[in-house]
Amino acid sequence: MKTLQTLVSIAAVSTFCLTSTSVLLAAEHEHAEAWAAVKQAVAVLHPTAGNQCHGTVRFTQEGDSVKVVADVEGLSPGQKHAIHIHQFGDCTDADGTSTGGHYNPEGHQHGLPEKETRHAGDLGNLTADNEGKAHYELTVENISIAGIKNPIIGRGVIVHAKVDDGGQP
Repeated sequence: MKTLQTLVSIAAVSTFCLTSTSVLLAAEHEHAEAWAAVKQAVAVLHPTAGNQCHGTVRFTQEGDSVKVVADVEGLSPGQKHAIHIHQFGDCTDADGTSTGGHYNPEGHQHGLPEKETRHAGDLGNLTADNEGKAHYELTVENISIAGIKNPIIGRGVIVHAKVDDGGQP
């Protein structure tokens, strides 16, 4: 029930421009070389019903790490907003619930980016300025764009209306 309450308060939802519903095991996949060449993905955020949040989230593979750069507008001014990668890139529900829960292929407890073991989709919080805009940069080591380690292609990105305190959602 707690997850449903979080999803109902979604500010924006997006799916990656490159989509694939299959789990990629790059080392065994017949197209491993092509997937290894994918070094960037962009999520374009569109508002969910009754919200104004929009923007982009860029993911860039840098060796074993992924740099995340988010530029978001339409947020509650001066407030923190949680940002997560969700299980599915399905954005058909107006409230964003079709994206499922946080992307968590390793079965870890929820946590903030400072915590080494956490959901692969836990990206922390954006802080909106007085105009409701946020720029956020983070480098994480628990995901990959299209590699073996928790690939994000085909997932959804959600910016929530509320702050993420690091507890279970």
